Amino acid sequence: MTIEPKKEEPKRGNINHPPKGSIIRVDPIREEKDIKAIRKLLADNPRNHLLFVMGINNGLRVGDLLKLKVGDLRGMKPGDSITIKEGKTGKQNILVINKTVHKVLSEFLSSAKVEDDDYLFKSKKGNRALTIPAVNAHIKKWTSVINLKGKFGAHSLRKTWGFIQRTHYGVGFELICKRFNHQSPAVTMRYLGITDKEVQNILTNNEIG
Repeated sequence: MTIEPKKEEPKRGNINHPPKGSIIRVDPIREEKDIKAIRKLLADNPRNHLLFVMGINNGLRVGDLLKLKVGDLRGMKPGDSITIKEGKTGKQNILVINKTVHKVLSEFLSSAKVEDDDYLFKSKKGNRALTIPAVNAHIKKWTSVINLKGKFGAHSLRKTWGFIQRTHYGVGFELICKRFNHQSPAVTMRYLGITDKEVQNILTNNEIG
C-alpha cells in the first residue's frame, strides 16, 4: 500500500511550508525525561499522544503522518509497515509500527469511535486532517507547559527521532541520512546540529592512549 501525498500548493512566505531544500530551524527534544513529561501530559488525549509518539518514533515529516487514515493502520502488529510517498520529495519511504507505537495506537483505536475512512489525526472540524500550523501550535504548547527551553514546532518530532538515534543509540549519520531521504550525511549533520556541549563532552570524556 502506498499513501499518496495531498496535492496542496504551499503559500509563499509561510514559515510552516518552507521552500524545498531549506532547513527548518527548530530544536529536537534532546532529553528522555522531557519526552516522558510530554507523554504524561498527553496521556488523557489519545489522538495527540499517538501523534507525538508516532512522530518521534518514525522520523517522518508531520505532513506525511497527517495524510494517514485509520484504515491504513488498523490491524497492524509490531514490525508491520506501510509504504508512503513523501509529499516534499516525492520519494518512497516506509512507516514502521514498533512496540511503543503499537501500544499507543491500540489505545487510540479502542478509545475513539473512528471509521477506516477517517483521518487518523482528525481535526474537530469534520473529517479533516489536522493542519501543520495546528501541530506547530500543539507542540509549542506542550513544550511550554513542561518549561522546555528552545524553539519547537512540528518538525521537532522528526528531529527528535534523529537526535535520539544518534546520541542515545549511536546510530551513524549515514543510516539516519537514508531514513531522512537526505542527499548526503553532511546534510543530515547540519540538519540535526552538533552543540558546543556535545563537542566539549567528547573532548572531556573520550580519552585516547
